[in-house]
Amino acid sequence: MSLSGKLEKDVKATTANKLLVICIDRDDDLGRKTGIPTPVVGRDACIEAAQRLALEDPEDADSNSIFFAVKTYEDLVSKGYNAQVITVTGVENRGVQADEKVASQIKSVLKKFSANGAVIVSDGEDDEMVIPVIQNVIPVISVQRVVMQVSRTIEHSYAVFGKFLKLVMYNPKYSKFFLGVPGILLLIGGIGAVTGYNAEIFAVLVTILGGAFLIRAFDIDKVWANWAKPTPEGFIRMFTLITGLILIAASIPAGIATVSTENISSDVGFVNIITDNVVIGEFVSGMIPFLWIGLGTIFIGILFSNWLNRKLRHITDILRIIVLVALYPTVYQFTNILMYEESSFSLILPLVVGFVITFASATLLIRRYKKKKDGNELEL
Repeated sequence: MSLSGKLEKDVKATTANKLLVICIDRDDDLGRKTGIPTPVVGRDACIEAAQRLALEDPEDADSNSIFFAVKTYEDLVSKGYNAQVITVTGVENRGVQADEKVASQIKSVLKKFSANGAVIVSDGEDDEMVIPVIQNVIPVISVQRVVMQVSRTIEHSYAVFGKFLKLVMYNPKYSKFFLGVPGILLLIGGIGAVTGYNAEIFAVLVTILGGAFLIRAFDIDKVWANWAKPTPEGFIRMFTLITGLILIAASIPAGIATVSTENISSDVGFVNIITDNVVIGEFVSGMIPFLWIGLGTIFIGILFSNWLNRKLRHITDILRIIVLVALYPTVYQFTNILMYEESSFSLILPLVVGFVITFASATLLIRRYKKKKDGNELEL
């Protein structure tokens, strides 16, 4: 006889010299169907128990597991190992009571056969759930599964599906999407069916579903969760973000209010209005103060948040603010070119000055923090 490749590898990798081959019947099919008391100890006793179980229920896979345990025992003995084979059972309802019974039976066997390593034989993942309990009693050096290929695939699929359902039902990270969104849709759909506003309700359902897909696809919920954590820096980020977005939104009506009414008379077409250089210049000139203040508010919030977290990323945060300030004269001059037809060469001076300020600031900041943080990698 020869050991299977996996078993031989597992046995050779351990220093255990007295091995206990344990066949697990966690739901006690053997005891309930044959009345045989457990633990069943020894080769002959296990073969008799397997035969009795096969006669009582030929479709029960536990009889095959017992025969496989006996074969594993014989293979170990033929290779010169000091081994013993046993069959242990739990209770019909499984659970903690079954695991305690299995552990108790193994302990009773170890009093007579002091093994220092165990080879587990089971017919599926349910029986293997007791392995962590057995590990507290005796070291497990190998696990042998005995399942027909089709049955194994079905059982594995069932186990994976069961874990997925448990994850969806009880893990808030997934349940809020897989249960929350369908729950809202069903609730709104039910209200629509009762009230008769089917068309309106359908539009709401499509909007909610589309919004949920967008949020999940672009990780908007994760981004917001990181921004709105209940910490001092989280509150700073949340406040400055909301304030900045409001200011950015306010820049649009501010830009519209700056446009002269003389340039948007009713006899001028809409396309001509939005392509007129003067209108664009006036709109941008009125828009950029609020837009820049809004962006600056968001950037300052990020800077303070990273500073409170003692992250070196505030080097980048400072540079972001400097670039924003350095770009303002260039954008402002661009609006003057549109409104007053100034020369395009007038952009050169603010561009050069902005570039010099940005380059000098970046050089000074990077050198400073490289000296300050010895060996620490800058998070730029």
